[in-house]
Amino acid sequence: MPAWQGRSKGKLAGYRIFVGVLKTAGVGPAYLLLRFVALYYLVFSFKSTKHTFSYFHKRLGYGSVKSWFKVYENYNLLGQSIIDKVVVMAGIKNKLTFELDGINNLHEIAALKKGGLLLTAHIGNWEAASHLLTDIDARINIVTFDGENSGIKNYLESVTGKSSINFIPIKEDMSHIFKISEAFLENELVCMPADRFVEGAKTIGVKFLGEDASFPIGPFMLAAKFKVPVSFVYGMKESTYHYHFFGSKLIDYTDMDMEAASERILRDFVDSMENKVKKYPEQWYNYYNFWQQ
Repeated sequence: MPAWQGRSKGKLAGYRIFVGVLKTAGVGPAYLLLRFVALYYLVFSFKSTKHTFSYFHKRLGYGSVKSWFKVYENYNLLGQSIIDKVVVMAGIKNKLTFELDGINNLHEIAALKKGGLLLTAHIGNWEAASHLLTDIDARINIVTFDGENSGIKNYLESVTGKSSINFIPIKEDMSHIFKISEAFLENELVCMPADRFVEGAKTIGVKFLGEDASFPIGPFMLAAKFKVPVSFVYGMKESTYHYHFFGSKLIDYTDMDMEAASERILRDFVDSMENKVKKYPEQWYNYYNFWQQ
């Protein structure tokens, strides 16, 4: 079974360099510098390169040469997503534009005053798009993995400042479940990724891109247990400076029992995620063997 550690790539020094470039020269030069960083990871990050190459070559059926180019593009877009997140949250001057597709669906969920679960995946750049949700009449909580380097987290917080969005880190003692529960009881919205899990989490096998893969059952059980409406949300990059936000129509599973509702939400989410991966294959940032059982 794949054991993802909840830790992203990058060193604190690298983040400092990019933020310095952003503040002094802007986004364009930072993107240019990123081309060399992406090449470094392509050559020297053997495990993640191997798994990403396999995804393009075996799962999507690309030829070997095309798959290598796609791996490089994937690293480059990952770096761009981090840069874009920083410039948006820190208010650094930029050319980014956003198309809102389905934002009315999130307003509809908030208006119900029942709480709500926004399910996403490690596809695109949801965090950069999340700043557009501040006018929604409900507090938004984003569930994050707590495996990130504390130095990087503290540095980014010092650069971007305090966010209007509340972050709930996943903890080994499961205390995050209580915070999520409290958020629902206060009619707040909770956004969380549903395509990864850490060691020990309960999972279920579902066919994804032609082969069974393990998905965490926790996010789907939460929606079923608390009987909150669900929407699938993504922020996809469609050109150098343009993002497309997607928020699916409100999905209500409250007329089903907990087990049936959990399975239905899971399968609907996997269908949604597969659709986005096929449309934006270079923007799925998965760096381990997703299909290993």
